[in-house]
Amino acid sequence: MAVRVFLAAENFFRHLRAGLWVVGLVLAGAEAQVVPAVMTPSSAREEIAALRTEIARHDALYHRQAAPEISDGDYDALKRKLREWEQTFPEVAREVPVVAEVGDDRSGLFKTYRHRERMMSLEKAYTEAELRAFAARVAKATGRREVAFVVEPKFDGLAVSVTFEQGRLVRAVTRGNGVEGDDVTGHVLAITGLLRTLRVPEPGAGADVMPGVIEVRGEVYVPFAEFQRVNAEREAAGEVRFANPRNLAAGTLRQLDPAEVTRRGLAVVFYGIGACEPITAVPTTQRGLHGKIRAWGLPGVGEVWPGVGADALWRAVQAVEQARAGFAFPTDGAVVKVDELKWQRELGVGESAPRWAVAYKFAPERAETRLRAITLQVGRTGVLTPVAELEPVALAGSKVARATLHNRDEIARRDLRVGDFVYVEKAGEIIPALVGVNRARRPVEAVAFVFPTACPACGTALVQRTGEVAVRCPGAACPAQLRRRIEHFASKAGVDIEGLGPVMVEALVERGVVKELADLYRLRREDVAALGKNVSKSAERVLAAIETSKRAELARVLYGLGIPQVGAVAAKELARECGSLAAVVALGDAAAPAGASSAVRAAAAYFAEPRNRAVVAELVAVGLRPTVVDVEVGGRALAGKTFVLTGTLPTLSRAQATAKIEAAGGKVTGSVSARTDYVVAGTEAGVKREQARTLKVAVIDEAELLRMIAGK
Repeated sequence: MAVRVFLAAENFFRHLRAGLWVVGLVLAGAEAQVVPAVMTPSSAREEIAALRTEIARHDALYHRQAAPEISDGDYDALKRKLREWEQTFPEVAREVPVVAEVGDDRSGLFKTYRHRERMMSLEKAYTEAELRAFAARVAKATGRREVAFVVEPKFDGLAVSVTFEQGRLVRAVTRGNGVEGDDVTGHVLAITGLLRTLRVPEPGAGADVMPGVIEVRGEVYVPFAEFQRVNAEREAAGEVRFANPRNLAAGTLRQLDPAEVTRRGLAVVFYGIGACEPITAVPTTQRGLHGKIRAWGLPGVGEVWPGVGADALWRAVQAVEQARAGFAFPTDGAVVKVDELKWQRELGVGESAPRWAVAYKFAPERAETRLRAITLQVGRTGVLTPVAELEPVALAGSKVARATLHNRDEIARRDLRVGDFVYVEKAGEIIPALVGVNRARRPVEAVAFVFPTACPACGTALVQRTGEVAVRCPGAACPAQLRRRIEHFASKAGVDIEGLGPVMVEALVERGVVKELADLYRLRREDVAALGKNVSKSAERVLAAIETSKRAELARVLYGLGIPQVGAVAAKELARECGSLAAVVALGDAAAPAGASSAVRAAAAYFAEPRNRAVVAELVAVGLRPTVVDVEVGGRALAGKTFVLTGTLPTLSRAQATAKIEAAGGKVTGSVSARTDYVVAGTEAGVKREQARTLKVAVIDEAELLRMIAGK
């Protein structure tokens, strides 16, 4: 009898603990649903099945489509909730079918390849207590009072395993399901910071032992500078911005054209190994492994933080969090590893993660504010982008008053209503993103947003193409699209018409003076003067700039035309390949040949459309004569040299420095590699300067660069 009473009481409190945990989740989460405080096996079966289905859906969105709908924190909360119910009702959990393997990033677009050694994910820790519990488990398992740990920044990208045989890169594979992944060798080879052959280390203890076969584990990511550049180009082109660097990295690796990897500035970092033959080819500690990775000439982790014992470990994790503001790469946490590889092997692995490592996730800075309104922006390609207009709130050191909502489906999925209290985070530590709704504070006067069926700028019925989430205006005469096209064409990266800003463009379009791009070159002084005092006072300067732009560089003209998938870098490639505007337009006469670059293919598709050819014909008719820059004109002082820019230069902007280098025959890339000749470093130079020193690449300043250009 006493035993039955004890078991009944234990069962009650077990249910109560689970129920209280769920109540806590409901109170803490942004969009968690209310569930019963005490669950029966029958309701637990429904809850477990629903959670597994929901997690599988989010896994597919995150790993296979690079289009997550919820934040990492909300996703991890779902997994913790599922684990709690599975532990509370183990018999029920075994009866409920598993929907899909968790964390499978295989896309179905590539051949797959089996890892020599299973590639695992990491367990997560969110609090100091959880981190100390991990340290205690390791200490107990090893029988040591204090264990030496190494703490590394947790790069936020896509995990890859790169295999070298006899020192030569033979294969690159994504994590996949841990057993096999997508073979993305061609894409990874396009990363400029990656050697194809391991460098033989300098003589030393064990340095002469080169692995016959080794799987080097790491992360493909997008540095912040490249992320901002790519998004700026997409925004100027009227395309949807990437939500964060991780989405950009994952999405690019799924592009069929490896050239996109270089064009979008992807980088890679290595921090671990899988299979290795012989094992004596690697050091005996994790810190030694980092040094060996760099000695092989591979991009490695720039700095790690050691800690012996739980107290030092916690201080090291805090140090990484404080240092992350200065990182040039995206990170969402710190990875803690046992330093000695011997103990790593002794501790072994669990069902899905090693027992010798854990990822401590930094809590994202989140602010709560009111959604004042939802406005719509019409891009130059007609895509409508909804924007959340917020009551200004301080977040990550700046005031945030607007946040992108991406598309119509995002509004419906979150059930956003004007007047709601919403949660905002800095996505990828850069872009403000709305991540949740506090429905507990929803005011009675909150109004559901109704997405229009007609363009707010011209009244044309909106359309949604098959397979797209974007809603767009197909109106050829839409004034909003025309304004964006003119702004893009006249931008600094375009034909650079100084003084032709948004205010003047809007006035010209509104008055009907400019109805197409070619009308810019038909403008008279009286047309500009008639716009009003504030606009017309700069008429002479603007008209002179318009006249000068007739001889803009071909690459600038091509960029200004807004050819889809042709940004500033691709426009330069296209100009070099074709040599004239007529040759580029002629690409539309036939399908692009096999093996053509993505820029050529994009131009061929664009100029296959008669209306796009007509736009260029009109521009040529009014006097547009693009020039092809011959590097001989600017001298050959930097011919054949590759440069990487980092930090803030004293007098030159990044764009100005790039233009000077290219005019002198040099080339500018986004990542440091063994093929880099010089790194030009300014103030606050980050990891690229350290990579240069590791690879023994010369580091120079702006003054030295200018002397080289002058041939001194």
